[in-house]
Amino acid sequence: MNQSIYFEPQIETMSRQDLEALQLERLQETVKRAAKAPYYKKRFEEMGISPDDIKSLADLSKLPFTTKQDMRENYPFGFLACDKKELVRLHSSSGTTGNPTVICHTKNDIATWANRVARCFYMVGLRDTDVIQNSSGYGMFTGGLGIQAGIEALGAMSIPAAAGNSRRQIKCITDYGTTAIHAIPSYALRLADVFDELGIDPAKDPQLTTFLIGAEPHTEETRRKIEERFGVKAYNCFGMTEMSGPGVAFECTEQYGMHLWEDCYIIEIVDPTTLQPVAEGEIGEMVLTTLDREGMPLLRYRTRDLTRIIPGQCPCGRTHRRIDRIKGRSDDMFIVKGVNIFPMQIEKILMQYPEVGTNYLITIKSENNNDELFIEVEKSNVAIADERALCKDITRKLKDELLLTPCVILREKDEIPNAEGKAVRVKDLRPKE
Repeated sequence: MNQSIYFEPQIETMSRQDLEALQLERLQETVKRAAKAPYYKKRFEEMGISPDDIKSLADLSKLPFTTKQDMRENYPFGFLACDKKELVRLHSSSGTTGNPTVICHTKNDIATWANRVARCFYMVGLRDTDVIQNSSGYGMFTGGLGIQAGIEALGAMSIPAAAGNSRRQIKCITDYGTTAIHAIPSYALRLADVFDELGIDPAKDPQLTTFLIGAEPHTEETRRKIEERFGVKAYNCFGMTEMSGPGVAFECTEQYGMHLWEDCYIIEIVDPTTLQPVAEGEIGEMVLTTLDREGMPLLRYRTRDLTRIIPGQCPCGRTHRRIDRIKGRSDDMFIVKGVNIFPMQIEKILMQYPEVGTNYLITIKSENNNDELFIEVEKSNVAIADERALCKDITRKLKDELLLTPCVILREKDEIPNAEGKAVRVKDLRPKE
């Protein structure tokens, strides 16, 4: 076995039998620890269960699901499973509506998280000789500090560029010899546009080889655009505040699915309505249970993210199962004229056209009780021979995909506001009932 491609060969290539034995051992310990948290202590009593009831991985089904609303209602420390003096850091979600979700970390939590992120970086070929530019926000958001800790655990040099200020980002890339960048996909493409404005072709930079992209759902077409414009390999990654942050799952160099670290998490894919397991390979809502967290373990957390487990073993030799790219969130779906629509369906079509850019906005309006779907998309630098014909063709393809006819509007560059953080893709202007 070629161990040079593995950060932790023994763990990454562990047999399914040994991996499941480790999961059970850690699950039992996690449930014992969770029972100390006020929320789970109360829930266990209500359900008539105890940690001793967990004798196999199948017994996971005896445990309650946990939701974001549960965390908000028990804000800030209802899920805390240790004494506060053991904590070294607190992170939280944005909390734009109601209380944020809070996650507290012990010193060991930070160390295992950093190691997990380093494992991800190593998997895509990054080493201690790399210069990794972190274009994530630093603060209560987990992305910045999680990636930072992973870079340091890998032993690489970090450039904590933070989010935004694209011209400064580009100066860092060119002056400091950046070899890899972590950024959200929409911002990566925005950065490419700024390179164009400066008359610089980033694809000609021999040092920049890798993009690490995540934090927002994106299509394969978007990934390919990033790779083409920068002349790099772009690897999809998944993480969330409630699961510590980045490093939950990551692509390997095969670029076919993200390995979810099963020594740290148990994954379930369930029907979002019935909460029953779906068949392997079918799309459903991802539910995660932490296995190595001390401060705030979470049991059967409903992520709302839609994905599937990819059947079979990866050619890279890692035995940890792969999840497909996130298809969207169960709560991102909107309904127009009785049709269920996800923004990713629209992005997939738009990204097929070189004449349009990467920024778009979906607006739903209602006039005389009739819902209308408007899709604004910016033009690219590619010349358009016939704008009317282009709009007509995009509309036709969208109609085939969505089963309704949207109104497609081409916009000049910068007419649609660019977001430095996660892109705002949908505006629902229909009257609220």
